Amino acid sequence: SLSSAETCFLINEERMFQKRAQSKDSVFFRDGVRQIDFVLSYVDDIKKDAEIKAERRKEFEQNLRKTGLELEIEDKRDSEDGRTYFVKIHAPWEVLVTYAEVLGIKMPVKESDIPRTENSPLRYMLGPVRLPQEVKFPRPEYFTAQFSRHRQELFLIEDEATFFPSSSRNRIVYYILSRCPFGVEDGKKRFGIDRLLTSNTYSSAYPLHDGQYWKPAEPPSTVNERYTLYQNWARFSYFYKEQPLDLIKDYFGEKIGIYFVFLGFYTEMLLIAAVVGLACLIYGILLMDSNQTSTDICDPEIGGQLIMCPLCDQVCDYWRLNSTCLSSKLSHLFDNESTVFFAIFMGIWVTLFLEFWKQRQARLEYEWDLVDFEEEQQQLQLRPEFEAMCKHRKMNPVTKELEPYMPLWNRIPWYFLSGATVTFWMALVVSSMVAVIVYRLSVFATFASFMESEATLQHVKVYFTPQLATSLSGSCLNFIVILILNFFYEKISAWITKMEIPRTYQEYESSLTLKMFLFQFVNYYSSCFYVAFFKGKFVGYPGKYTYLFNVWRSEECDPGGCLIELTTQMTIVMTGKQIFGNIKEAIYPLVFNWWRRRKARTNSEKLYSRWEQDHDLETFGQLGLFYEYLETVIQFGFVTLFVASFPLAPLLALLNNIIEIRVDAWKLTTQYRRPVAAKAHSIGVWQDILYGMAVVSVATNAFIVAFTSDIIPRLVYYYAYSTNITHPLKGYVNNSLSVFLIADFPNHTAPSEKREFTTCSTLCSWLNFCW
Repeated sequence: SLSSAETCFLINEERMFQKRAQSKDSVFFRDGVRQIDFVLSYVDDIKKDAEIKAERRKEFEQNLRKTGLELEIEDKRDSEDGRTYFVKIHAPWEVLVTYAEVLGIKMPVKESDIPRTENSPLRYMLGPVRLPQEVKFPRPEYFTAQFSRHRQELFLIEDEATFFPSSSRNRIVYYILSRCPFGVEDGKKRFGIDRLLTSNTYSSAYPLHDGQYWKPAEPPSTVNERYTLYQNWARFSYFYKEQPLDLIKDYFGEKIGIYFVFLGFYTEMLLIAAVVGLACLIYGILLMDSNQTSTDICDPEIGGQLIMCPLCDQVCDYWRLNSTCLSSKLSHLFDNESTVFFAIFMGIWVTLFLEFWKQRQARLEYEWDLVDFEEEQQQLQLRPEFEAMCKHRKMNPVTKELEPYMPLWNRIPWYFLSGATVTFWMALVVSSMVAVIVYRLSVFATFASFMESEATLQHVKVYFTPQLATSLSGSCLNFIVILILNFFYEKISAWITKMEIPRTYQEYESSLTLKMFLFQFVNYYSSCFYVAFFKGKFVGYPGKYTYLFNVWRSEECDPGGCLIELTTQMTIVMTGKQIFGNIKEAIYPLVFNWWRRRKARTNSEKLYSRWEQDHDLETFGQLGLFYEYLETVIQFGFVTLFVASFPLAPLLALLNNIIEIRVDAWKLTTQYRRPVAAKAHSIGVWQDILYGMAVVSVATNAFIVAFTSDIIPRLVYYYAYSTNITHPLKGYVNNSLSVFLIADFPNHTAPSEKREFTTCSTLCSWLNFCW
C-alpha cells in the first residue's frame, strides 16, 4: 500500500498531466466534451469573514448542482497566480431546454424559403464595402417559435451540443446564477450572484470567449466567432467595410448588437450631412476673396481709414478696421448665404434621420425576432442592494407574494440630496464658465498690451490678434475644465444614484441617465450657448460700457463676428472630446490588462488557460453601453445644436465614428471579457433624448442665423438701404458702424495718449442698430 504522501504526490501528478494534456485554449471541461458556459472565480480570504464567504460559496454551488448545472473546480495551485480558484459551469441539455422554455427563447422550426433582400441598384457599386456572405449571414434564416421542451420534435435539432448558440447558453446560465439562493441571513433568504460579487464572495463571473482572437478554433471546437469578428470587424484596415451585424448579435446578444446597428446607421446618415457641409465650406472658400464686406474691410481706402474704439480700458489702443482683414475673410467661410441653407438642411436632416431610424429599428425587430419582445427580466429584477436595505415587506397584488418594499419617506431625503447635488454641479459648471469669461476679460488686456509693446510681434498681429489669442487659450482652458468636472461628476452621480436605492436595474439606469445627460449637456454646451447668444450682445457703448462684477468690461465679439469665435469654440471642444475619448477607450483597457497579466507573472496569453486569459481582461460592466450611448448623444448635440456655425461638424463626427466603430469592436473583441448576452428591441430612453435635442436644434440654429450670424443685417442693408445696383453691399461696412466722439470718453476708459483724430467707430449689435 502507498503512504499518504505518495498518494498525494500521484494525485498531483495526475492533475498536472490532465492539465498539460488539455489544450490551454480549451473551452471544455477536462473530459473535452462538456462545454464551459460560465466561469466563477474567487480568492482565499484571510479576513474575519472568510468562513462566512466559504460557507456561502459551498451552499451556492450545492444549489447550482441541484438545478442541474455541472461544476468543475480548478484548484488555486493550478492557476497562474497561485491564489485564484476557478469554478467552471456547464449547462447540460435538460437544463437548457427547461430554461429556454422559461425565458421564451425562440428557436428554429423550419428553414426560411423567403430570399434575403438585397439593395440591387447599388449592389455592384458597393461591392468593395461588402463582407463575404458567410460572414454577413453566418446562419441561414429560419422560421422560429418559442421553445417548448415537450414539443422538441417540432424544432430543427440536429446536434444537441450546438443547437443552442453560446450567447443563449450563457444567458440561461446567468439567469440561474442570478436566482440561485446561498443561504438565510438575518432571517431573510439570500440569493443571486450579484450579491455574492458585491460582498466579494466571488471576485468575478463571466462567460468565456470562443478562443483566441488571432487564430481560428482548434479541435474539438469547430467555430471561433471571436476570431471571425476580429478578422472582419475589429481590424482598423476594415474601416470602410460594413459590419457583420448578425454575427455581432449572435455573439454578444441583441442589446449590444442594436447599439452597433444604431452607430452604423447614424454614421451612414452623417455621410450625407458631411458632404453638404463640405460643399457649403467650399462655397465659402470660392467666394472668400470676392466677398464685398471683406473687400471693403481690407481696402486701405475704406477699412484702413476707419479708426475703431479701444476694445479694453486704458491699456488697449485705437485700431484700424483693416487690421481684421484676415479675420473677416475667415469669418466669411462660415458666415455666408450657405449658412442659412445649411441650417435649414440640417433641420430636415435631423427629422429624416430620426424617422428613418424608427423604420430601421422596426425592420430590425422583425429580422431579429423581437416583435413580441417583452422587457428583459434581468432589467426588471430586484437589485441586491435594494433587498438588503429593505426592512419592510408588501404583498404583490398580482403574484400574491410578499416582496421587499421601501416606503417613500425613506427615499425622500436621498431624492433631495440627489437633486441638490445635480443642481450644485450644474451651478459649478456655470461658475466655471464665468471664471473662464473672467479669464478672457482679464487676459485680453494683457495680450493686447504685450503684443502692442513687442516690436517683434508687429508682423504676427496680422495673423494672431489679441482676440484670437484670447479665444484660443480660453477655449482650451474651458475644455480642460470640462474634462476635470466630468471626471469627478461621473463618480459622484454613480454614488448618488446608488444611495437613492433604485428598485430594479432599469430604474437605476434611468436615474443615472437623467443625471449624467443633464450634467453633460450643461458641461459641454454652456460655453457654446454663451458665445452664440450672449457674448457681445450686452457690451453697452463707448462712454457707457457694461462691466462684469463692476470690474471687468464685458466682452465684445471678434471684429470678424461672434460666429467665428463660436466656430473656434466648437472645433476645440468637439475635436478635443473625440480625440481624448478614443485615446482613453483604447489605452485604458490595454494598460489595465497589461498590468493584470504582469501581476499574474506572465506577459503572454499562450502560457495560461482560456478562463485565466479572460479573467485578466477588463470587465465591460452593466453600464458599458450606457457610456457609449452617452458619448454618441453628446456628439449628436454638437452636430445639430450649433451646426449653422460650423458646417464641418458632421464631417468631424463622421471621421470620429468610423474610428469609433473599430475601436469599440477592437476593445470588445480583444480587451474585454465577453459580456452576458441580453435582449433589447430599441435604444430605449436615448431615442426620446434624441427627439428632444432635435427640437432644440431647430431653435438654436434659427437663433444663430438671426442673432449671431451677420447674414440678417446684410440682407436688411441689401433690401432696405443699398443704392448701388452693381455692388449692392458696397457701403455696408460703413453703415454697420456707429461713431463716437473721443472727447466724451471717461478718463478711466480712454487711452492716455492724445490723438489727432476726434472720432472712433464701434460695431453695432442687434440690440442697438445703427440704421
